[in-house]
Order: sequence, then structure tokens, then C-alpha cells
Amino acid sequence: MNPSLQARYTFAQTLAREAGELAHNYFKNLDQIVVESKGTQDEVSIADRETEVFLRTKIAGAFPDDGILGEEGGDDTNGKSIIWVLDPIDGTACFVNSMFSWCISVAVVIDGVPSIGVVFDPNANELFHAALGGTAYVNNKPIHVKEAADFKGGVLGVGFSHRSQPEEFTPFMYTLLSSGGMFIRNGSGALMLCYVAAGRLIGYYEPHINSWDCLAAIVITEAAGGRCNDFLTNDGLTRGNPILAAGKALYPALLAATGKQII
Repeated sequence: MNPSLQARYTFAQTLAREAGELAHNYFKNLDQIVVESKGTQDEVSIADRETEVFLRTKIAGAFPDDGILGEEGGDDTNGKSIIWVLDPIDGTACFVNSMFSWCISVAVVIDGVPSIGVVFDPNANELFHAALGGTAYVNNKPIHVKEAADFKGGVLGVGFSHRSQPEEFTPFMYTLLSSGGMFIRNGSGALMLCYVAAGRLIGYYEPHINSWDCLAAIVITEAAGGRCNDFLTNDGLTRGNPILAAGKALYPALLAATGKQII
């Protein structure tokens, strides 16, 4: 690993843990938090905003020439070859309703390639992390995807937001269930993708997801031996895209079940 990548990888792990501690302090005092709506089933709180401010401040101090794209704080990426992609709290709806399915997601994209992924779950004290070309870990334990042969081989993670239409998604669910599969949706795309990397889920599908919700976990999943679609195609960084992730044996069946042409 080159020194520039190593420095950011080490920094990102510490940063995600520190941001997780900050967010968790808010989580323990939810009765003092005001929640606002950004749209249908899309909420935000001071915890999201203050955690992203913390992340941005730390990154700017350590790597002032790097760009930053965050869910709450906007886009500062123009002309930058190294971009940090942040979700201060992935799973806000769970967070504000006292459920534990939320996390901190930190990715680094270098010259257009997702190169570092760190996802921290403060409630479980699990730090999922990987760098391009390296091994995927949860804390210090190497992880690997589960190589299921078909949908009967385990539980599939799914996600849905109202950026998509129900008719896009329901045929997929029919195919999954008709094939003997089962699903879970826990409210955090980043965590469910990390569960794919750790072999807890056999795959994940969401018809549209934002880059800050998945880029870190894509790096981790691919380092764990999984396959994902080319998420950054067609300006996925700023516009989002579908996300598919699974072991290499199951991936073709997962793609076929979507009924879509996904790169």
C-alpha cells in the first residue's frame, strides 16, 4: 500500500470511530433532539449535521487538498483527485426512533476509483474496513462473502426509497420469494452491504441509493471477495445508482432477478 493511501486508510478508521462516539452521545439523548423532514421517509437531525461538521473539520485539517462530498454538507469536489464521501449517520430513521441499525460511513475515492471504505457501527462496536487491493476486516478479523449458489442459500438484504417507484421493486421481490429466497431490510444500506461482506447476508439489492450510503461498503464487499455493479458509472457519485452486491456465484442470478440492465 502506498504511503498516501495508507495514511488516509489509518486516519479514516480513527475518524469513523470518533465520529461514531459523537453520534452515539446524541443517540443516548434522543429526547433532546429536534428531527426535521427532508421529504418522504427522509429525516435529518442535529446529530447528522454536527457529526458531518466534525468529519469535515478533521479531514480538512489532515488533508486540506482533498475534496469532500457529504449527505448533509454538500459538494466540495470540483477539480479534486481525492474525494472523501461521507454519511454521518446512515440509517437516520432508525437512529431517531431508538433503533440500533445505523452507522458512520466514510469512503475515499482516488482518481475515480473507490479506494478506502470504513463503516463503524457504534452500537455493536464493529468497524468494517478495507482498502483497495487489501483484505476486508471487521475490527481486526478478516471477513469474506458467503458463496451461496442460489437464493435458498441464505437471507438477502434489500432496500427501497421513494426515489424509486414500487413497480420497479415488487417484481424483484416476487422473483426472490418465488425462488425460495428470504429478505431483510434494516434501514441502513451501508450496514447491510457490510453484512454481505461478512457473510451474514448472501447479497443486497436496492434500485436507487446515494453514493454516501454505499461507496465505503462497496470497497469492503469487493475486498471480501464479493462482486458489485459499477456504481460510479453515469455520474453515480452525485446522482446515485442501483446497487447490487453478492458473492460471485450468486451475482448473475441477482442481476437477472432485477429485470434491469445494470452495469
